[in-house]
Parts: sequence; structure tokens; C-alpha cells
Amino acid sequence: MAIHRSTLRNKKNTLSLDQLHLKKESRKQINQLIEEFTFLEALKKYDIPVANKILLYGHTGCGKTATAHAIGQALEKEVVTLNLGGFVSSKLGETGKNVTDVFRKASFGDTVLFIDEFDFIGKVRDYDNQDSGEMKRLVNTLIQQIDQLPEDTLLICATNHVEVIDTALLRRFQIKLKYELPSQEKLDVYYDDILERFPDNLTNIKRVYDISYAEAKDVALQQVKTKIINQEKLKLISEVN
Repeated sequence: MAIHRSTLRNKKNTLSLDQLHLKKESRKQINQLIEEFTFLEALKKYDIPVANKILLYGHTGCGKTATAHAIGQALEKEVVTLNLGGFVSSKLGETGKNVTDVFRKASFGDTVLFIDEFDFIGKVRDYDNQDSGEMKRLVNTLIQQIDQLPEDTLLICATNHVEVIDTALLRRFQIKLKYELPSQEKLDVYYDDILERFPDNLTNIKRVYDISYAEAKDVALQQVKTKIINQEKLKLISEVN
């Protein structure tokens, strides 16, 4: 099976859980998950299952992907990322087999399998009728693979559109964490974190609210870059004069 780097990949240089701006309840559930995996063997002795299937859903740019990689880092597991949208859109007839192969490889490795754009399974209902049977088989394949996932393999799925996902798939996840746009107070903390490494003359920026963390980062860094470039231009002018 040929898998492109953009479809199945490993991500390095991730943020830690402490560096993420998570809701208290979400962080509490993630901490519980990490403890369960840390003491997995002790729980197995009593035949107690661990929560190894997580769904991260909500607004784009609010930290779902960063959370998946931070969990992998905390567990010291390799994170393998599958972008379901790009994966399915190639040859529909081969997708079920390819998904099975990905799950099999993840099951035999000490990995976290992270499936991004999980809502694509719901969006494919918009395909024409000739593909509807194939898509039903794909959903069934996913359900089967999720049900057969070994206890020591962690599956994390992310979606911006949880409402379009098949309810039979949603029921498989023991943990569901919702990501919402941060409040002004939380964004101020985030802006402060971004700007703390810069000198004071670069930190006086216009702060924008009602946006995601990813958008706030772009807003802050763009203004800092502009200030740096303007300072360098002034230096060049003064040198010429």
C-alpha cells in the first residue's frame, strides 16, 4: 500500500500538555487517560478496560491536533497521523483495505493513531449514488477496526463537524472533548505567552478576540514581524544618512 507523507506521517517538536490552553475538565480527562495507560498492566490484572478511543471535536484552530501530539509525547508513544479526507479521496474502492492496513500497523507498534478530518466519513454521503454502497462498507470497516483495536493502542480522532458523523461511530469513543473559541481572558493569557520572549518594544500589538488560538498566534506574530522589519528599515536609512 502506497501512503504519501502528507497522508500518514510522524510529527516532531510538539507542545507539551502544560503548554496547551485546555479547559480544566478536558485536562482532567486527559490526565486520567495518561494514568490509565501508565498503569495499564495493573488494570489488566483485574480485567478493567482502559479508555483508548478519544474524539476531539469543535472549532478549527483550537488545539485538537496539538492535543493529540501532546498526549503522544506524554505517553512516550510515536504519533502516526492519518488524514482521512485525503486518504479516502484517491481510489474509493481501495479505501477499506487501506484503512485496515493502517490500523493493523498501528496495532503492532507502540503508537498513537491519530485520524484527522474524521468527519469526512459523514461528508461522503454527498457523493453520488454509485459510491453510497462503498461508503457504507467503509463505515462498517472503520467500526470493525475500532472495535478490534488492542487495549494498549490509543486512537484519537479529530473533527470540526461532529454532527455529520455516523452515530454508530460516535458511540465507540469513551472520551469526547469539545474545543470552543477561547474567551477574551484566555486569549489574553495566550497572547502574553506568545509575546513574553520578545523585548518590550515589540510587544505593543493590537489584540484581536473572538478567534481561535491558531488565528491569535498568526495575528500576534504578523504584527511582531512588521515591527522588526520596520526597525531594520530605519537602521538602513540611518546608516545611509
